Amino acid sequence: MRLTEEPAGPDPEGCRGTSAEEDAKWLQWVTQQFKNIAGKDREINLQEFKRALNVKESFFAERFFTLFDSDGNGTITLEELQEALTLLTRGNPMDKLKFLFQVYDVDGSGSIDPDELRTVLRSCLRESAISLPEEKLDQLTLALFQSADKDCSGAITFDELRDELQQFPGVMENLTISAACWLTPPANRRPLHRPRPLTAAYWHNHRNQLLCLATYTGLQVLLFVLAANAHRALGASIMVAKGCGQCLNFNCSFIAVLMLRRCLTWLRATWLAQVLPLDYVIQFHQLMGYMVVGLSLVHTVAHVVNFALLAQSGASPFQFWELLLTTRPGIGWVHGSASPTGVALLLLLLLMVICSSPCVRRSGHFQVFYWTHLSYLPLWILLILHGPNFWKWLLVPGILFLLEKAMGLIKSRMAPLSIVEVNLLPSKVTHLIIQRPPLFHYRPGDYLYLNIPTIARYEWHPFTISSAPEQKDTIELHIRSQGQWTNRLYESFKVSDPVGYDSKRLSRSLRMRRSQRRPQASEMSSENHRFCNIKCYIDGPYGTSTRRIFASEHAVLIGAGIGITPFASILQSIMHRHQKRKHVCPSCQHSWMEGLQDHDMKLHKVDFIWINRDQRSFEWFVSLLTKLEMDQAQETQDDHFLELHMYMTSALGKNDMKAIGLQMALDLLAKKEKKDSITGLQTRTQPGRPDWSKVFQKVAAAKKGKVQVFFCGSPALAKVLKGHCEQFGFRFFQENF
Repeated sequence: MRLTEEPAGPDPEGCRGTSAEEDAKWLQWVTQQFKNIAGKDREINLQEFKRALNVKESFFAERFFTLFDSDGNGTITLEELQEALTLLTRGNPMDKLKFLFQVYDVDGSGSIDPDELRTVLRSCLRESAISLPEEKLDQLTLALFQSADKDCSGAITFDELRDELQQFPGVMENLTISAACWLTPPANRRPLHRPRPLTAAYWHNHRNQLLCLATYTGLQVLLFVLAANAHRALGASIMVAKGCGQCLNFNCSFIAVLMLRRCLTWLRATWLAQVLPLDYVIQFHQLMGYMVVGLSLVHTVAHVVNFALLAQSGASPFQFWELLLTTRPGIGWVHGSASPTGVALLLLLLLMVICSSPCVRRSGHFQVFYWTHLSYLPLWILLILHGPNFWKWLLVPGILFLLEKAMGLIKSRMAPLSIVEVNLLPSKVTHLIIQRPPLFHYRPGDYLYLNIPTIARYEWHPFTISSAPEQKDTIELHIRSQGQWTNRLYESFKVSDPVGYDSKRLSRSLRMRRSQRRPQASEMSSENHRFCNIKCYIDGPYGTSTRRIFASEHAVLIGAGIGITPFASILQSIMHRHQKRKHVCPSCQHSWMEGLQDHDMKLHKVDFIWINRDQRSFEWFVSLLTKLEMDQAQETQDDHFLELHMYMTSALGKNDMKAIGLQMALDLLAKKEKKDSITGLQTRTQPGRPDWSKVFQKVAAAKKGKVQVFFCGSPALAKVLKGHCEQFGFRFFQENF
């Protein structure tokens, strides 16, 4: 699955409760910036002012500059700047409100007319990276203006603006915060809320991983001690070599078990899923890989020391290089091949670990990683030749591994499938609609491996299935362009006539999609929406931690950017099951929920939080979210089984002077039209990042049962969420494979 980075934007936690000490530091920063930019005349002009305060939008820079330039000579002295900023940081709320009014009163007439307000709101939209039609901008302007102009005089006075702000308690509260949040310098980020090890909450969230890690460590120690003790008569170097060799027997065979995806998916349906940390098999696979390399190095050094001692003491008739590189000494159980196979094994392991590093995989050299990782086959052959007992350790894991590989190869290559439709979505997301093969049974949140020969013949990449299992004829994938393969995929559909298009594609697609949903508005463009017949292969499905969602009582689903993909399938399936339990009386239209009959679904409440960097990203799944809202249209807000929470991180919040008016206007228009102006949903899109403490406090206060948090997104945000979950005692699961 392709994930986005953590969305960037204003941090609401960084603008709460700023102290006099922080104000003083900010004033000191501005003063230093002034001194760095100002020339010998100790004055700065408008362009230099923009650089000094890091203000992007020219309108606000010009307004601030005009108000700070008290003598009107076109430049600002250090004294003028300090006087104005001191008033903002240490003045009372009324002083700050007067400054806000002066910013909006562009012509200095003492009142704000509709055109001035429209100019301000247009600049607010640009600052927040929000794009709206001119008609919508007019509606926002009129909504705010008509609400504030109480006497219908055609202009907003200072008193009317003050009264209007008092109707928004959050705005008035934020006006008391220091100006460090109005004119934000490059912020020093506060330390992330990271998990604290060795606490009860940390143990609660990580007990399975810690127990498995402790068991693994204990097993390594036991194997080493037993093997070393059995060879204690041969000296210290042999004891170390044999101890490491026995650990290598276990690690080199068991490492294959962690890649048995079909077996792991089956285990998720059993009680063992509650005991084994199945969501961390990749991390354990990597850990064992590093252990294999480390043990191999120690094993090799121990034998080299032993060979050196034998050659030096004359206890062996062979020279050091013969002991190390040839079969003449007869060391080993297959024609004395232990030494040369050992050298070959070490070189092969080093090659694999180097080519598996993130700098190789994420720098457009995936095929280097892929082909070198296939060296596990010659690696196992060399290990069988090298160690007399390794074949016993490999027997069961090796048979399981080969059976799974053979089964996957047969199923995936048995019959090629067709990509019947492609939609190119904003932010370089490719939406694929693929013919669903017969007997392809999957659960919400599962993923598959996709191979498209026209893109890369031998490359298989994992992607989460974004359609619900109830969708019978097709499966859907949403793929974010982040690597070499995904970029080639996206670019291949941008050309005018991609390979695989033919004259019968419309008829074929119509048959495939006759029972499916209508395309989204954004998909209907002929440039971005194509019918096709492109051959592909899939391998799967495979399960993830999201299967636990249906066994939760109160599930909190958090998706960052394209991290919504697994939840798209889950939300559709959840609402399908929820509607099956809902009954309506034909006489009085009274509705009630039937008792829980679905043993796989214990959910009482679902909170879905989607965080996006920009406005256009919401277009990926806006039609799905609209349908989910419509399914609950007859229920009261308190009875909603599913609650949506949208956040746009590029948008400035109400605590920023450059966005106060816009957010007030958006609130007013949303109440009037009963839908959000940014997404068109009934759910209001919140600016900035979520305040996770408040979010989880609200979740805990709902008391809908045991809370479990499921996240799909960037590792950086995962660490923050994990820390908050431990603070509140919530179980945390991260989408990981």
